Amino acid sequence: MFNLVLVNPQIPNNTGAIGRLCVNAGASLHIIKPIAFDIDEKAVRRAGLDYWEKLDLHVYESIEEFFQMNKITDNAYFATTKTDRPYFDAGFKEGDFIFFGSETAGIPEDILNTYKEQNITIPMTKEGRSLNLAISTGIVLYDAIRQNYNRFKEVS
Repeated sequence: MFNLVLVNPQIPNNTGAIGRLCVNAGASLHIIKPIAFDIDEKAVRRAGLDYWEKLDLHVYESIEEFFQMNKITDNAYFATTKTDRPYFDAGFKEGDFIFFGSETAGIPEDILNTYKEQNITIPMTKEGRSLNLAISTGIVLYDAIRQNYNRFKEVS
């Protein structure tokens, strides 16, 4: 139903857990290189358990290749700590792309600026600066499913 996009992921365990999440949520996973590990690395497979083979996985050599192969307009949201717009104010639609940046750098600033109206964040207290990537993807993806639950029930 949805497309999770990881821009330059750094931690194999997070990517494995996100792959497992995608299988259970009926989402496709798009990974944009460079990444800090081999996609076949044991830690990715361990975190993804036996779900990895069931994953609808798309891997791109660069962000440019991703944008050449996928038409991104108002069908995408970009998760960042650099906005005040909470994710639950977004009106997710089936097929939307939900972008998450690397654990260390986030989504590149030029992309956030290009799609400024589509930037979303997960509200947090002032005590924290960010959440774990796998947890963040789960929070946002399942709100998108909640908003489209009748369709989710049809396709699951």
